Amino acid sequence: MTTVHPALAPALTASALTASALTASAPTVPAVSVPAPTARARSAVTARSAPRRSASAPPPRPALTAAPLDRAGLRQEVDAVLSDFLDERKSLAPGPEMGDLIEELRQGLAGGKRLRPLLCLAGWHIRGEGPVPAAVFRVAAALELFQAFALVHDDIMDASDLRRGRPAAHRSLANSYVAAGGQPGRADAHGLSAGLLLGDLALIWSDELVHSASLRAHQLRRVLRLLDSMRTEVVYGQYLDLIRSGLRASDPEAADPEAALRVARYKTATYTVQRPLQIGAAMAGASAARLAACERFAVPLGEAYQLRDDVLALFGDSALTGKPVLDDLREGKATVLIALALRAARGADRRLLRERLGAPDLDADDAARIRAVVESTGALADVEEMIHMRYRQAMSALKRARFAPAAAEFLSEIARTATERQA
Repeated sequence: MTTVHPALAPALTASALTASALTASAPTVPAVSVPAPTARARSAVTARSAPRRSASAPPPRPALTAAPLDRAGLRQEVDAVLSDFLDERKSLAPGPEMGDLIEELRQGLAGGKRLRPLLCLAGWHIRGEGPVPAAVFRVAAALELFQAFALVHDDIMDASDLRRGRPAAHRSLANSYVAAGGQPGRADAHGLSAGLLLGDLALIWSDELVHSASLRAHQLRRVLRLLDSMRTEVVYGQYLDLIRSGLRASDPEAADPEAALRVARYKTATYTVQRPLQIGAAMAGASAARLAACERFAVPLGEAYQLRDDVLALFGDSALTGKPVLDDLREGKATVLIALALRAARGADRRLLRERLGAPDLDADDAARIRAVVESTGALADVEEMIHMRYRQAMSALKRARFAPAAAEFLSEIARTATERQA
């Protein structure tokens, strides 16, 4: 079992709340801030509803009366909405073959952090709203189905074999095809095609959950505007990521951390943190000023979340992350971490990065040597400082936002776990 690299122990403290917050107003984004390279690396989301109805109307789940921001309780309720929805869709499926896709989707949803639904529910509470209506839970669950769509397609684009410690959806569907008597020579093509269909299905059902949530007309209008933005932003971010994955390590753009941060902003920050939080707040009737305050908290936190992902992709324990540590290196992803290393490396270290990054035969020894370069150039320490700085910016913005205390405390805890996580 791979051990966690000692550099993955950042000392983030809530006392560092004095850093200036981002001041960009919606829908603009903050200016990129990249520290100068350093010489050396540092250590761095209740009860289930009873009778089910048609999927065109939400189940008769009552508003919660328990503590509104209990993380485990909120996650349990989101999971119940998802489970009920998939059970109902399976019972209404046009044929038995649909069951394969539905069960694969169910498996893919298992074990997720539920970060986006939790942020949506936190957004509902920023004005101090009372118990969460069933419609709001339904929209929150829709965000998790959207996440499932994105992950399935992302794994196909990245040719990833694992997700959360199990075969990625397209690999699992390929394996099931062969196990059912399909031709082994067609397994990969079948898996890729079925995976695309599964991702499409998750996206369609995400939309269905929103439109069947029985939101009031003004709520639905506000939610759809934000959802439209989120969908466009994540596709744009994925496309930017695709472009940067095709760069050679010797290309000057590969060593541009500002360009890599732009990917993080659109691929992760807006889609993972900003829009889910704003969607929940919009359903609660938040003003434009409060939505802007959500953004000022969410964008730096979302960037920090992606930066932590980049660190874990290279230095993390695959038993915890559920993904092989070689994937991003073989793909040649020019993340902020890699961009900083490329910018600072000299001599043999630079040659190593240029020759082995993106090599399909890159092995564990190559990865170890690349990790050593990333540390010795100070790139790892720089990224840890960038994470720390963005955490401070998010916390400062949260303090100034004057959200309801329970929501602020909940968001503070989400920020801490998102930046200190090991998976």
